[in-house]
Amino acid sequence: MVTSKILYWGIYGIIYCAIGLFVLLTIIKSIYVIKQQTIGIIERFGRFKNLCSPGIGFLIPYVDHIVTRKSLRIQELNVKVETKTQDNVFVNVKISVQYFIVKDKVYDAYYKLQDPHTQMSSYVFDLIRARVPTLKLDEVFEKKDDLADVVKKELGETMDDFGYSIVNALVTDIDPDQKVKEAMNEINAQQRMKMAAMEKGEGNKILVVKAAEAEAESKKLQGQGIANQRSAIIEGLKRNIAEFGEAVEGASGKDVMNLVLMTQYFDTLKEIGASAKATIVMVPSSPGGLTEISKQIREAIIVGEKATE
Repeated sequence: MVTSKILYWGIYGIIYCAIGLFVLLTIIKSIYVIKQQTIGIIERFGRFKNLCSPGIGFLIPYVDHIVTRKSLRIQELNVKVETKTQDNVFVNVKISVQYFIVKDKVYDAYYKLQDPHTQMSSYVFDLIRARVPTLKLDEVFEKKDDLADVVKKELGETMDDFGYSIVNALVTDIDPDQKVKEAMNEINAQQRMKMAAMEKGEGNKILVVKAAEAEAESKKLQGQGIANQRSAIIEGLKRNIAEFGEAVEGASGKDVMNLVLMTQYFDTLKEIGASAKATIVMVPSSPGGLTEISKQIREAIIVGEKATE
């Protein structure tokens, strides 16, 4: 009898616990919380019922349920597109698309697109592969902002019907083949070397011109110095001739000049002899002087031969 009562109360206890647990779960399922900048979508038996705003809310458990929560924050989609330029260079173009779901179009964003990221990526692929092949590699780098504007405009017009607004589209990277990059760097290096050579040539030209100008000025000054020197010599000789004529009666100007020339001749010999390493031989420069030297050499040879006999 006691065992029957225990079994009876045990069964009832389990039933009460199950009912309590079911009630607790039902209460929990009837309460939901939506975070800030997020919109929830409630369905009733698979059919759209309404949207949930941020905060706490209640729904009918087991009948209504939140199928998704859509963030209204700006999101980013990175798409890497491999394509070919007009000059047959394959490049990888990386596009970053920044977008958000329009608050009033959350229904369209969820129910009209199955996979938003894949579908937006397909549009970006199509746009880039339609534009880049019309440009050369250098133009792709120069007009990357134009590419980004095209993606933003055309993708924005398309995605607006599906509840998405495109904030911006950025071309974040243009990556050609490694060999192409090395060739471009080599071209740039050669151009810079060419510019450096031209600048160096211009510098050398300036130095040569300046040196020539300096030499011309130097020669000009040397000429002026020689002219002044000769003027001074002439003035001195003039005074010497006048003084010598006054001191020596009957001396003519020719006698004075011969004396001066003889004096300069001996002064020159003195200067040559004063040097231990002198290698200068004084030879008359006139044809008559050369004939006299030849005569003297022949006579010296004849005299030498007679001396040896």
